[in-house]
Amino acid sequence: MKMFFVSMVMIIVLAGCQKVSDLNNEVKAMEPLTMQIWPASALDEGAGLHTETTEPQKNDGVIRFRNVTAPSIAVYQAKGFEGVRPAVLVCPGGGYNILAHNLEGTEIAQWFNSIGVTAIVLKYRVPGQRDNAFKDVQRALRMVRANAGQYNIDPQRIGIMGFSAGGHLSARLSGDYDSKVYQPLDEIDKVSCRPDFAVLIYPAYLVNKANEISPEIKVDRKNPPVFLVQTLDDGIRVENAIYYALAAKKVGIAAELHVFADGGHGYGMRPSVHAVCRWPQLLQSWLKAKGFLTE
Repeated sequence: MKMFFVSMVMIIVLAGCQKVSDLNNEVKAMEPLTMQIWPASALDEGAGLHTETTEPQKNDGVIRFRNVTAPSIAVYQAKGFEGVRPAVLVCPGGGYNILAHNLEGTEIAQWFNSIGVTAIVLKYRVPGQRDNAFKDVQRALRMVRANAGQYNIDPQRIGIMGFSAGGHLSARLSGDYDSKVYQPLDEIDKVSCRPDFAVLIYPAYLVNKANEISPEIKVDRKNPPVFLVQTLDDGIRVENAIYYALAAKKVGIAAELHVFADGGHGYGMRPSVHAVCRWPQLLQSWLKAKGFLTE
């Protein structure tokens, strides 16, 4: 059955948008378990020639990582909930040049923890390493699924989530998870890296100027259900979300699309006067409706 839900919100509202500071007070910051994705021998020659740096803040409270050559995952486990938990691999954005580590990574992980979802923040290779980043996301999801028992995760409820360029990376994995883009290293690489659901927040690079799906983005019946959010005034173009959702609808993939009037780009989960800041509540409802999140 084809399912396609679109929410067009043309209002300005602050109610229901949770401040990051409030979230930090409610959720005790847990020290994540951090692991390298690759053994040193598997990384490209010269990977360590550039030192990873943190760019100075631009008065916006965003921590930006640059020159990531040793990709890793940081596992934030949901504590205080019964049974095995769903999980999501979070891919920060940054135009494949930097990673907006807190805005689209750690802050997102804390919110997921508050609703009983284990979150894994991916630090993939940048700048200008799209193909290596795709290797990183494949390997990272395999690692999460292979170690699901250790993290108290349900291996059949592991999703992928991305913001901006991270949304492109997540959409690419959703349709191209079975491509062999690197030589298998160990038992982990025998595990599927297909996500069980996808969440694309103000995704970039999904369509060209003619609104055709980009060639590296595959959309077919094997794709997981997808939740998308974008605004009409997004400089990256709302057509990315709209035409991806339409492509999913065409092949019978469940897609829920929320298009808001304004809010721009790069807002993460931070509050504003724009209605788009309510998207986390919409996502929580969608996860429950799809059976990925249970009480």
